[in-house]
Amino acid sequence: MTHLIRDQQLVEHDFPLLADDAAPPASGKLIVSLERWRKDAAELRGPGLEVGVRIPNTVNVEDIWAEISDRPLINLEFPGFADGRAYSQARVLRDRYGYRGEVRASGGAVVRDQLHSMARCGINGFELRADQDPQVCLKAFEDFGLAYQPAADGALTVLRRRAS
Repeated sequence: MTHLIRDQQLVEHDFPLLADDAAPPASGKLIVSLERWRKDAAELRGPGLEVGVRIPNTVNVEDIWAEISDRPLINLEFPGFADGRAYSQARVLRDRYGYRGEVRASGGAVVRDQLHSMARCGINGFELRADQDPQVCLKAFEDFGLAYQPAADGALTVLRRRAS
């Protein structure tokens, strides 16, 4: 079982991933692929459903923003360590579009060593890889007390601290 951290708290999975070929429930929360959302958005916007969209890291968020801007959750895929495109997607969602919903990271690269950097980019939900200890992962958000670069998390940078 994978674990979920949201807003630096260990929480229950409340948005399960719906397979592309599965029928949606009559009500509840779920996540669908971008492909499924594009195909069935009218049905998935029905009353009683809260639907998040899973975005592959190969998609330009600017190209799909109009389609997903009202979704309560946007799930970004982090397939591996050497691929940081989802970091850029998160920054675009938070900084350019001011997205206020949950930005969730999922995939093989969602491990303790990456959580602090993901959070700085505006990600607030983390679907941990199955081999990760959630209690150990919660400590990742305390690893660094100073920020040298501005980021989506709004942390005061060292330069701004010195100036104030």
